Parts: sequence; structure tokens; C-alpha cells
Amino acid sequence: MTPTHLHLLLNHIPVLGTVFGLGLFAFGVWRKNHELKTAALGVFVIIALLTVPVYLTGEPAEETVESLPGVSKALIEQHDGSAAYAFTGVIVTGVTALGGLIYFRRGKLLPVWYCSLIFAGSLIVSGLMAWTANLGGQIRHTEIRSNTILAQPSGDKD
Repeated sequence: MTPTHLHLLLNHIPVLGTVFGLGLFAFGVWRKNHELKTAALGVFVIIALLTVPVYLTGEPAEETVESLPGVSKALIEQHDGSAAYAFTGVIVTGVTALGGLIYFRRGKLLPVWYCSLIFAGSLIVSGLMAWTANLGGQIRHTEIRSNTILAQPSGDKD
């Protein structure tokens, strides 16, 4: 299995995982269920760990597709830039969630401000992941490109 295959296989995990974790955490807060909140924090930690190989295989995947017909270098660069933000966000959320798990382990309840921080962070990261996934999909799926994005093959000079 090549890094490109691995990237395409794993890239769905952070996108769907952050949305799942957000929903689970929101449901746990709404139900005032500490076990659900703890499970959601665990999801955020696992998603952060699984995002590392997705991010690290991005560059090899780029090298594989950049010379293919119809591939836009501008779209690859946009995807790469948004991936950096999404990766940073998911790692920060994962580390913050790990802090919450350690705090929970001591038998204490998470304060409202901490729950708000996790909720807001995971909401932002879910948006960043969706944005990044959309840009990544546009690289090879011309049918989802907006009319304002012109596909300039990477071999063309600016």
C-alpha cells in the first residue's frame, strides 16, 4: 500500500470522527451524562492520533497526483494550506480532551467553561475538517468544483 492509498483510506476518519465526537459530546452535555462526555473526549484523543498519518501522507499523495491530467496545482495548494489549520486544530482539541480525561480520572467533574471550550473547539475543528475535505475532493473530482475555480493543470506555467 502506497502513502497515497493510505492518505485516501484514512482521510475520512478525522472528518467523520470530529463530527461524531462533537455530536457525542453535545449529547453528553445535554443529558448531563459524564460517561458520554468522557467517551467523547476519548474519541477526540483517538481522532487526533489517527490524523497524524493522514497529515504525513499528504505530501506523498500530492507528488503522486500533481502531474495527472486535469489536476489543479492551485487546488492542491489550497487543500494543503487548509490541512495545516485542520491538523493543528484537531491536535489542540485532542490534547485538550486528553487534559479533560486526566481531570476526569481524578474523580472531578469538568467545569462548564471547560465543556464550552471543548464544544467550541470541536465545532471549529469539524468545520475545518469539512472545508479541507471539500478542497481535497475537488482535486480529482471535477464535478464538485465551483465555477469560480478553474482547473489549471500543475504542469502549466503561471
